[in-house]
Amino acid sequence: MIEKRKAYIAATIYAIIIGLSFMFVKVTLTVATPLDTLAHRFTIAWIAATVLMVFKKESIKVTKKDVLLIALLAILYPTFFFTFQVFGLVHASSSEAGLIQATVPIFTLIFASIFLKETSTRGQKIAISLSVLGVMYIMYMNGVGDKNTSLLGSGLILISALTASLYNVFARKLTQRYSLFTITYIMTLFGFIAFNGLALTNHLINGTVHQFMQPFGHLDFVVAILYLGVLSSLGTSYLSNYALSKIDASKMSVFSNFATLITILAGVIFLKEEFHLYHLVGTIVIIIGVVGTNYFGARGRYNEKV
Repeated sequence: MIEKRKAYIAATIYAIIIGLSFMFVKVTLTVATPLDTLAHRFTIAWIAATVLMVFKKESIKVTKKDVLLIALLAILYPTFFFTFQVFGLVHASSSEAGLIQATVPIFTLIFASIFLKETSTRGQKIAISLSVLGVMYIMYMNGVGDKNTSLLGSGLILISALTASLYNVFARKLTQRYSLFTITYIMTLFGFIAFNGLALTNHLINGTVHQFMQPFGHLDFVVAILYLGVLSSLGTSYLSNYALSKIDASKMSVFSNFATLITILAGVIFLKEEFHLYHLVGTIVIIIGVVGTNYFGARGRYNEKV
């Protein structure tokens, strides 16, 4: 029970960090391209992970087969997830992206039942649907419904949501076979290699390699990229892997909707954005969905034992 409680705390902190990260992403994108931001973000994350490994005297004992398995997971997240998300946002609004990303719990529930044979009660399905509807309601009320949509942008964001769902499912299996630090370190290293490779290749093609490090001349960028690298990339990888090692993938995915809630609250508090009645309604629905998913899940297990 204590381990489950720690897992829920980890999932909540994960959602808070992800929710706040959108503010910092906005800061970085004022002086850097999306690919450069991802490259610098994972460079900071990998350096932080390496420093942590040295100070904690952690050792990563894995075979080539182990590295391959974890690397396959890293292809889903962070590589595919962030790549499809970034390029999807070029053709779609952030509100559209948030609306589509709200489908992650649904896809996770489906994939978890297929690959992990996880069962869900009718109450859980209703609760997950409520949480997703809460996010969709907020996004719709923010004006998504009357905007022109891009099939390409929506399609890329949808693929991003699918990769996030698959990650939730397959990470659940790997976290039971390898240490959390090993998985987090290899995934971070993979992101560092992949995004730096993409960014530098892009600069070489355009003849703009000299611009790659220029963003570090801006203090706001440095602060934002440190947050994104240390907390939003490295920290959330560890927290999500820990939570997934203790709770079902379908339960963990619902906490991602808390990130949308945090993003809205951060906008109100820090960016002085307006807070409407529909924000409150959507927030209540999201919270009911998250609590309900875990409540009905625990109740379902209790009934099975009885």
